[in-house]
Amino acid sequence: MNAVARTPSSHLLRRATQLDAVATAAVAALLIAAAAPLSQWLHLPQNLLLGAGLLLVPYVAFLGWLLSRERISTAQAWAMIAINACWVIDSVLLLVSGWVSPNALGVAFVVAQALAVAVFAELQYFGLRRQQRG
Repeated sequence: MNAVARTPSSHLLRRATQLDAVATAAVAALLIAAAAPLSQWLHLPQNLLLGAGLLLVPYVAFLGWLLSRERISTAQAWAMIAINACWVIDSVLLLVSGWVSPNALGVAFVVAQALAVAVFAELQYFGLRRQQRG
């Protein structure tokens, strides 16, 4: 008998989605609850931080809904990947547009969360590919 259990083909996609949901919920809660002090520390507009946090709430709900399903469809996975890619692009544009003037800590915060979201998108992409190959 083979002692090594086979991992289902959708395991990576589901785990990446779980990680995305937990991390995004944590960031949303932080941005909503602490927009004022974060604004002072990061030199980013308070309304931007609060708005970003509120914008993440429906995305977290979407991820939770996906995770309640038996299987994440290809279209649903591409929606997650696209949303995450848009977040990364918007984060970069925020920094290069001159619309905000964050301090070094603020730049690091925006870059760090953009990199984390890029990793989620990449893991979801590879998870989707693995799921499609069965």
